[in-house]
Amino acid sequence: QFIYHLTGTLADFVISVTAAIALRSVWALVFGLLAGNIVRFFVGYLIHPYRPRLNFDFDKAQKLFGFGKWVLASSILVFLVTQGDDIFVGKLLGTTMLGFYQMAYRISNMPATEITHVTSQVTFPAYSKLQDNPAGLREAYLKVFQLTAFISVPLAAMIIVLAPEFTEIFLGKKWVPMVPAMQILALAGLMRSIAATAGYVFYAVGRPQIDTRWQIIRLTMLVISIYTLTLKWGIVGASVAVCLSILVSTIGFSFMIAKITRCETRNFAKMISFPLTSGIIMMAVIFALKININTVGLWVFLLFVLAGTFVYLATTYLQDKFLHYGMLRLLKENFVLFRGVL
Repeated sequence: QFIYHLTGTLADFVISVTAAIALRSVWALVFGLLAGNIVRFFVGYLIHPYRPRLNFDFDKAQKLFGFGKWVLASSILVFLVTQGDDIFVGKLLGTTMLGFYQMAYRISNMPATEITHVTSQVTFPAYSKLQDNPAGLREAYLKVFQLTAFISVPLAAMIIVLAPEFTEIFLGKKWVPMVPAMQILALAGLMRSIAATAGYVFYAVGRPQIDTRWQIIRLTMLVISIYTLTLKWGIVGASVAVCLSILVSTIGFSFMIAKITRCETRNFAKMISFPLTSGIIMMAVIFALKININTVGLWVFLLFVLAGTFVYLATTYLQDKFLHYGMLRLLKENFVLFRGVL
């Protein structure tokens, strides 16, 4: 399942970026989505012997609908939340600004959320097996949360601090107006990745209605704020509205997950504070390099990325060694498991 989702996501990202560089148009988004789904289709047949066939069982359908109606409602709400901002931007600002906004959203959210959504989906079966074991469920969730934050924070931080250089080098100067929106949406993407770790826990313990209720709150927050903010600040205002709506739902998800898993607040704070600290230090170092290096080019951009990655990993190592972060141990565990799967 991990390989299935990862290959599709990588195909989506590579084709989107390649098409954006070659075509310089919003058609890049369409090609990316098509490529991702086509790759998933073929990989699914290659890695699993199951072949779907038509079969209907009314009793099973009735049981599944009792649970699935909440999942269906959440899916509809997520669609409205993720597409509603496009509707407002397109109607209020026109197609050109919509293109800027969609590209900013796509680039800023893909690294931070797509990979972590894959991680959350493959952990769902494990959560289900632990639904009657609160201590085991808490331990499993905290490991997923810790790994997700470790991956998502530096990706979001890189996008925030290097968005101007990335846009100018890979997309061209005409895409520069989307940079402020991309930076704000990168923060929204980070919060989405954190919230994504909670949704499948709600499903695993048989309480999918929690996800639905908070998606309703998120949609309500977006509807209340996006019209005014978009009229006032354009695509930056739309990005702020999206960020605020995700912030509210992320806080709600975190509160409910702490209640379900009986996790103490200090454990949550520990798992997110360490990578945030490393991410802030990384951003500060890259920003200092940008001040002292005035040229913009591919090799300079790669230098910034490598320097930031080194600082982030070095800071994480120090936190692990002196503050008992536990990240190295978790990475070793996952590496052993992944090698066993391969």
